[in-house]
Amino acid sequence: IDIVHQMIAAYPDDLALALTAADVRRIHKQGRIASLIGMEGGHSIGSSLAVLRQMYAVGARYMTLTHWKSHDWADAATDAPQHDGLSDFGVEVVVEMNRVGMLVDLSHVSAATMHDALDSSRAPVIFSHSGAQAINSHPRNVPDAVLTRLKDNGGVVMVDFLPAYVSEEVWEHGNSRKAEMARLEGRHLGDPAGLEAAQKGWDEANPAPLSTLAQVADHIDHIRDVAGIDHIGVGTDFDGMGSAPEGLEDVSKVPALFVELLARGYTKQDVAKIAGLNLLRVMEQAEAVSKSLSGG
Repeated sequence: IDIVHQMIAAYPDDLALALTAADVRRIHKQGRIASLIGMEGGHSIGSSLAVLRQMYAVGARYMTLTHWKSHDWADAATDAPQHDGLSDFGVEVVVEMNRVGMLVDLSHVSAATMHDALDSSRAPVIFSHSGAQAINSHPRNVPDAVLTRLKDNGGVVMVDFLPAYVSEEVWEHGNSRKAEMARLEGRHLGDPAGLEAAQKGWDEANPAPLSTLAQVADHIDHIRDVAGIDHIGVGTDFDGMGSAPEGLEDVSKVPALFVELLARGYTKQDVAKIAGLNLLRVMEQAEAVSKSLSGG
């Protein structure tokens, strides 16, 4: 968080801190980048609502309830469950996030945690970087039962570009490679040169499949079909991946995704919603909930 503040201070012509939806709109009109601060992983508050409030005070406006691991009060999608979703304190965290005006981010959490958060949250939730599980069954993606509930909650799934979440083939290849690397390590104990040669040979014989821009659009299609056009966004995850889908290699290519959606029959207003208007609406609604819960 401190680094974000330092970057904004160092590049004031390009960046500006955004704390509200109105800030985002104003900064965007100025031609600058509206810089939002988020926290990835609820473990970072140390099971303290006081720390949560202080994070909000220094600019954090959204928090994923977990990262890769389950922790004291919430279960992650990629770890053994501890609470079958949220603990009682986890529910308190969601309620307090609603009160102060911090968006509840359900990327990385288990399906049970998603449902518990939806049961507890009076404000719309976000998935800052997730896909549709019906398109790729990776546990990090969002199941249809949760997508259906977004209609009532008002939340938004911001579609991730990370290849293992986009493409079932990429994910399965990664699982196969991980298993084979473990097997080779067992066969080449004390033989690092032999291990390296065996790993290189497997990689050459089993090249990784590629994910594509069209597959990202498939996730968007599915979320639209199940949840509706008002519940889709873009959450690229460019800062969290080593490779990207063909056609979406870096941020300069993002407009190509919108061109693809237009070609698939989306209207310009649909694309504008996906590009940011849906998220701004979620932010505004969360701000209104915060105001009502705080007696404003």
